[in-house]
Amino acid sequence: MNLSVPSFDDLSARIAAVRDDHARRFPGPATGRQPVHTVYVPADRFSRSTPADFGTEALRLLNTHTPGAGSFGSAFGLDPEIAGPVRERVAAKLASEPVEDVRIDFEDGYGVRSDEEEDAHIAQVVEAVAAAYQVKALPHYWGLRVKSFADGGHERTMRTLDGFLTALRDRLGRLPGGFTITFPKVVMAEHVAIFVEYLDRLEGSLGLPAGILRFEVQVETTEAIIDHEGRIGLRAIADAAGPRLTAAHFGVFDYTAACGLPPEEQRLDHPACDFARHAMQVTFAGTGVRLSDGSTNVVPRNDGPDEVNATWAVHAAHVRHSLRHGFYQGWDLHPAHLPSRYAAVYAYHLSGVDEVIGRVRAWHEQAAAKDGGVLDEPATVKALVARLQRAVDCGALDESVLPVPAEG
Repeated sequence: MNLSVPSFDDLSARIAAVRDDHARRFPGPATGRQPVHTVYVPADRFSRSTPADFGTEALRLLNTHTPGAGSFGSAFGLDPEIAGPVRERVAAKLASEPVEDVRIDFEDGYGVRSDEEEDAHIAQVVEAVAAAYQVKALPHYWGLRVKSFADGGHERTMRTLDGFLTALRDRLGRLPGGFTITFPKVVMAEHVAIFVEYLDRLEGSLGLPAGILRFEVQVETTEAIIDHEGRIGLRAIADAAGPRLTAAHFGVFDYTAACGLPPEEQRLDHPACDFARHAMQVTFAGTGVRLSDGSTNVVPRNDGPDEVNATWAVHAAHVRHSLRHGFYQGWDLHPAHLPSRYAAVYAYHLSGVDEVIGRVRAWHEQAAAKDGGVLDEPATVKALVARLQRAVDCGALDESVLPVPAEG
């Protein structure tokens, strides 16, 4: 073939360098199981049995207020065809694994205490975590939320982490898997960089493997979205965190308050929150950093049906809003949130699941036959397969229903 340009080897080398740099910055979605929620429990209230206690209370509320498929479907607005299967799976989940991820809270849910009091609660939490771990009662994912560097709590944060991890090492001789630190109220990427440096030092002092202490940032300040130089602040935060960053969690109430919204409009499904979530999605797409939505602050004041059903209605609507926007994880604060969390998530996965399975199977059969016809783009099929895998991971579906292996 005659070419007008005798050589473009130098251009090919530059293209390859750009491709490699892109692959380093955007390695693809996170692998492995993502929890559907993170349950926040104040440190002074956490015990070995807390996750199981949440499940017991949630199951009691479920059986009291929705004893059958009809009442369950009415409570959560479900199609009668799926109300029965969803309720059955929700009840099984609450009995077997009610909490997928727990965060022992030393920040807003805990408040400011004296050093002596917080140190005492650290010792209490260490014993609770160790006891839960030894009887295999620790959730799949777990960790601590520490105080923010933005409001003067930095010294307490470092003291709490050091004290907790040192005592847990001495108690168990190891750090149980699934541990994550929540780093709240990020206002400047420099705070994240300093936190990473502290974790480096802490690992060295404790004799832990380098990089084992990983964390998630809470996106709950306006500065995290648009920084002091008018740029999207999340990119600099991610760069400062490096490979230690596992997830970004949206903080509804600090963010909406910072935007100046009145209290009655400080809610998860406000359009101002959608803007922040979309910024998070665009920034973290393809980076391996998972996304989580925030919490619903409505909880029942008593066990009466009006209170419980009102809580379920609001919370389930918020969960569905998150799912529609591609946020498959959120925060839960109360046992009453567990039935509505799993009801909304399982209904989402089971609604139209036969069509999803059929589309994936048809695409793979046509691709294998090479007959030139496809029903969906490859990217869409990957999203459908990911949806099915999430359904299996959380207990909405059995793995046997998957039409192809998850990596397909």
